[in-house]
Amino acid sequence: MLLLLPVLAWAQQRPAARPGTQPVPQKGQQIELLPGAGQLVGGTFNGVEIRKVLGNVQFRQGTTLLFCDSAYQYTERNSLEAFSNVRIVQNDTITITGDRGTYDGDTRKARMTGNVTMRDPRMTLTTQLLDYDLNNNLAYYSTGGHLQDPENTLDSQFGYYNTQSKVFSFKRNVKLVTKDNTIDTDTLQYNTVSKIAYFFGPTRIKGKQGNLYAENGTYNTVTKISNFARNAKIETPNYLLGGDKLYYDEARQYGVATGRVSMTSKKDNLVIRGDVGRYWRAQGRAKVYGSQPVMRNINAKDTLYLSADTLVSVEGRPPQNKAGVIYAYRKVRIFRSDLQGRCDSLTYDRQDSVIYLSHDPVLWNKGNQLTSDSMEIQQRKGQIDQMRLFGHAFSIGQDTLLNFNQVKGRNMVAYFRDKSIKKIDVLGNAESLYYALEGDTAVSGVNKSLSATMALRFQDGKLNTISFLTNPEAQFIPPNELKPEDAKLKDFRWRAKERPTRRQTLGKHFALPVKPKKKTAPVKTKSATTKKAAPARKKPAVVKPKPTPKPVKK
Repeated sequence: MLLLLPVLAWAQQRPAARPGTQPVPQKGQQIELLPGAGQLVGGTFNGVEIRKVLGNVQFRQGTTLLFCDSAYQYTERNSLEAFSNVRIVQNDTITITGDRGTYDGDTRKARMTGNVTMRDPRMTLTTQLLDYDLNNNLAYYSTGGHLQDPENTLDSQFGYYNTQSKVFSFKRNVKLVTKDNTIDTDTLQYNTVSKIAYFFGPTRIKGKQGNLYAENGTYNTVTKISNFARNAKIETPNYLLGGDKLYYDEARQYGVATGRVSMTSKKDNLVIRGDVGRYWRAQGRAKVYGSQPVMRNINAKDTLYLSADTLVSVEGRPPQNKAGVIYAYRKVRIFRSDLQGRCDSLTYDRQDSVIYLSHDPVLWNKGNQLTSDSMEIQQRKGQIDQMRLFGHAFSIGQDTLLNFNQVKGRNMVAYFRDKSIKKIDVLGNAESLYYALEGDTAVSGVNKSLSATMALRFQDGKLNTISFLTNPEAQFIPPNELKPEDAKLKDFRWRAKERPTRRQTLGKHFALPVKPKKKTAPVKTKSATTKKAAPARKKPAVVKPKPTPKPVKK
């Protein structure tokens, strides 16, 4: 009591407010000094009334308590400075400790500096400087902070924590480390209750099963489920799957991408694009569909484009198949510079570069059309080497007069060289219809023949000769005796209108670049004194004679 008497007398001698001065703003609840302090010293320092409290210092304002070794209390300003072993406790749930602190009782704002630690039942935050607004339940730092909860740790340059909603907001150099992943981003919100992280900038998640990237979205650190948006990607050692939006369940190893989906195989320059993509990592299987997805396979020789209603990629299983398989079905289109085609189902075995086509396949090479029940395309060093036709094989080609040279049989084998058909072997029930021309300007007759096997040879992509190898029967029909029914073999179908173009096959997923329009040069007006130039003499046109076809072997 004797120790408190000088302070009480000093408090009663405060000067009254002078008339005419500005009204004092309304103050908050007074900061209360609790009994138990070791020493009190009151006085005026530099015109400011200060109460020094030394030893076992305890203050209270409502449900907020402040502890320290010593403090300066500014009674007129309802604020204080605390030194050494400073501790603020709010509602018995939030505890902040540090080397030094300040507290304004009117604004209820605190600042803690030096080895600052903030704790609540769900997390611990450490930093060097922390500001805490008790009215808005908001703590924030700008000198770097480290957050730790039972499952995760998080570091950032700037951070805000709402002690009521239990949500952290982090900015710049943010790193969230979970049991299985490391997350790097620039802007992140983290809910310490739900353990969900929200991203608002370029974000990379590195894990044992692969990496994820996105520029917006959420990640649940408990369920390991990601919902990403804006340039979202899943990256594994062999594949990269991305889209405008991405859902990935790490526990099930299952992902779904939507909107401008792209799947890339890193090993062999293969890209599949579509509207929807599903990925089963444990199975090594990806499925892309929606708006006619397209596969692009680039090699040193040419680029193969493949489109269908659905494309499925299966990763290779060493040692049987290291490269994997592509499956395409419904409305399949094929396009490359030397080959175009259609079918209903297709299998592309990338291990041996073999393409299998089934269900009404049709292929075109330059002026030649090939059809059969099923087909097999064998490639070698990025170019077509052989093409095998099984069941009801039919080859049609147009000559210079647009007549149809036709060959059919049970099976066929076509051999390629320099992107053109050089030879076709017809195996079983071979039939041919071949127009004989005179100087490529007139038809001299039609050769019709039957044989067990035949061999056709081509030059410049056009039928040149036919060799009959087993039991041939040949017939030559003059033009005047040629009937309409003799001009076509049975099951003849010319399907040139179905031949896919580059633009049809690529669709919207590999859109061709738009060529800029050429600017027209301004027209120069002739002056009255300008002489007219003499007209240029036209050179006579040179017409090269066309080669005559070789005779048909009988």
